Amino acid sequence: MKQMVIDGHKIEPGQNLQINALIARLPTRTPINIPVFVSRAKLDGPTLLIMAGVHGDETNGVEILRRLIASKSYIPKKGSVIAIPVFNVYGFINHERGLPDGKDLNRSFPGSKTGSLASRVANFFTSEILPQIDYGLDFHTGGASHNNYPQLRSALELPQEMELAQAFAPPLIIKSPFRDKSLRKTAAKSGVPVLVFEGGETLRMRKQAIDAGVEGALRVMKYLGMRDDAPEPDKETIYIKESTWVRAKYAGLHHSYVRNGSKVEKNQLLGVITDPYGQFEKKIKSPMDGVVIGINNYPVVNMGDALMHIGMK
Repeated sequence: MKQMVIDGHKIEPGQNLQINALIARLPTRTPINIPVFVSRAKLDGPTLLIMAGVHGDETNGVEILRRLIASKSYIPKKGSVIAIPVFNVYGFINHERGLPDGKDLNRSFPGSKTGSLASRVANFFTSEILPQIDYGLDFHTGGASHNNYPQLRSALELPQEMELAQAFAPPLIIKSPFRDKSLRKTAAKSGVPVLVFEGGETLRMRKQAIDAGVEGALRVMKYLGMRDDAPEPDKETIYIKESTWVRAKYAGLHHSYVRNGSKVEKNQLLGVITDPYGQFEKKIKSPMDGVVIGINNYPVVNMGDALMHIGMK
């Protein structure tokens, strides 16, 4: 078995260890640590990373990791699992997406030891975590007021990513290109497939999304030979090759008539926009056949605001 060293801590086969990696300090000199949970089986096998909280306000991912750790489900019978429930500790504490330097952590990779705060946090992943892993699952949540139906982002043209995505078996697998300076692209450059799971909306717990994330992670562990059992998927996965946002043509109050995850047809009535005074009601129709993969739950909208995300097979 290969040697594993993270933040100066050597993790032996058969060992479970929590590492509190010191990343930086607040202006008050209060230390900021990133807790990293490592579980190594005595039997050799792959190393899987499961992580969440790259964006500090995306709490569904954090809850997925919490459940896996609390139930000890993340402990493998073969290989190793590295679990990081809250990667962006600063954002998590402040209920914010980014860091105090105003940067998006997921646009700061591979990072630098001497760069901005976001760059330094990213560098910890690139230098300490990435060299240890063979596969990764990065758990995210939808944006503010935007509720994403449980979905996995993957490069459909890459066989290794597709096999991992199919093992996860989420309700939706969405074709997703690599974004510059993202964790996923940085990992791919090192030959490590990292899939991104999205579900729910920021600062809201969504049981459906959390359950899908937990069960998908267990299915990936089973696929990699790390455990003997995993929940069977309760529905067939839908593959989304492209998508578009339905946007508001009027300002007012948005009333949705369809549920997240619903199949819709071209020209189907999706909802209406009304004014606050009962003087008009404007219909919103689907521009195509597809599946609702995300809904804006905020009722007050301006012209051009995204209302509904529709994916096409």
